[in-house]
Amino acid sequence: MALMQRREIFTTLLAGAAAVKAQPAAGNVYFERPLAGKPHEGKVLAAIQQHSDDVPLLAAGSVARGGVHQAECGAAKVRRSPMKPGILVARGIAVALLAGLPLAAQPPAPVWKWDYPRIAATVDQVRAGRDLTPTSWPGGGRVAVALSFDMDAETGFLRSGSLTAQPLSRGEYGPRVGVPRILGMLEKHRVPATFFIPAVSGQFHPEAVDAILKSPLKHEIGVHGWVHERLTDLSPAEERDLTRRAFDFWTKRLGRKPAGIRTPSWDFTSETLSIIRELGFLYDSSLMGDDRPYEILAQGKPTGLIELPVEWILDDFTYYSYDRPSSAYHRMSDSDVFEIYRGEFDKAYEEGTLFLLTMHPFVTGHRSRLAALERLVVHMRLKRGVWFATHEQVARAAIR
Repeated sequence: MALMQRREIFTTLLAGAAAVKAQPAAGNVYFERPLAGKPHEGKVLAAIQQHSDDVPLLAAGSVARGGVHQAECGAAKVRRSPMKPGILVARGIAVALLAGLPLAAQPPAPVWKWDYPRIAATVDQVRAGRDLTPTSWPGGGRVAVALSFDMDAETGFLRSGSLTAQPLSRGEYGPRVGVPRILGMLEKHRVPATFFIPAVSGQFHPEAVDAILKSPLKHEIGVHGWVHERLTDLSPAEERDLTRRAFDFWTKRLGRKPAGIRTPSWDFTSETLSIIRELGFLYDSSLMGDDRPYEILAQGKPTGLIELPVEWILDDFTYYSYDRPSSAYHRMSDSDVFEIYRGEFDKAYEEGTLFLLTMHPFVTGHRSRLAALERLVVHMRLKRGVWFATHEQVARAAIR
C-alpha cells in the first residue's frame, strides 16, 4: 500500500468514516484536542491494539520506555499513549495505517523472533548474584525479620489519576491512623521497621515522619520515589531527575543520606540500576530473584549493591486490595493471610535466612489487619534466634 494511500485511509478513519472496515486488525483512535469542525486535525492519541508481522502499528503501552513517539499523517499528529476513555472519535479497523511513516520508534519484534544473544543480553541486564546470607545474623540470630511499610499516602491514588476526595481519603488514612497504630504495636513488641516513603508523602505528612523518626526503636526511612511515579512511563532523564529529587529531599530531612531505596510499585527500568548506583545506595528492595539477600549483577558483573528481595505473596495489598472503578475486592480473611505469612516465616526460620514483609499503613493499619500482624509478631517472638532489624541493618549484616 502506498504511503499516500495509507495517509488517506488514516485520515478517513479519523473523520469517522467506515471506509477502512475491510482492513484486518482492530484499533481505536482518540483525539486529545480535536479542532472544531476539523475532526482529522489536531493532536491525536492512537491506541491501535494489534499489528501484523509485516505492517507495524502504534500499540498502546507496547514499549516501556521512550516517552512519546510521533508520526506525521497528513494533517494529523499521531503519538503512542495509553488509551483515554471519553474522547473517542472513531472506531474502526486499521492495519497498514502507519506502515512506512517516520516513527521515532517501532514496537520491538516479538521475543520468539530474537536470536539467542539478544535474549541473553536482555535477561542479563540485571540478575541475582551471590547469596549474601551470613553464617549467622547479629547476636547469633538464626533468621532475620525485616518488616517494611510503604507509606504511599495519597500519592498512589494521585499517580493513578484518582483525584477526588474519596480515594485520596483512603491514602490519608495511612499516615493519619495507620502509622500511629503500627508504631504503637512495634513499640509494644520492641520491633524496629523500615518505612519507604515517597518524598511528596513525606511533605504532606510531616507529623507521621516525625513520629517514625522519634521512636526509640530507631526505625529507618528509605526512598520510595518522588510521587510514587510509574517509572516505566518516564524518560531516562525524568526518572533520574525524580529519583534525585527524592534522594535530596530525604537526605535533608534525615540529616544523612538514606541507605536504601524501594522503587514505586517495584518498577525497574533499563536505567534504574545505574541511577541507584550513581546515588550511592547501600541496598535496593524492589526485585524478586531470591528469598535471601543477594548481590545484584549488571551484565553478569558484580555491582556491590545489595538486594533485599520482595515478593507479591509477602505484600498485604495482594490480599486486601480494592479497586473502586471495577468494584473488585480481593479480600481474604485475616486468618488466611496470617497463615500465609506464618508459613513463609517458619520456612525462613528453618532455612536460616531472611523473612521480609511489605505492608502499607492504609492497608495493614486497619484494626483487624493489624491484629493479624501482631499475632504474627508474637509467633515469631516465641522462637529463639529471631533477629528483628531494619532493612539497613540487614544489608550491613549481609556484607560483614
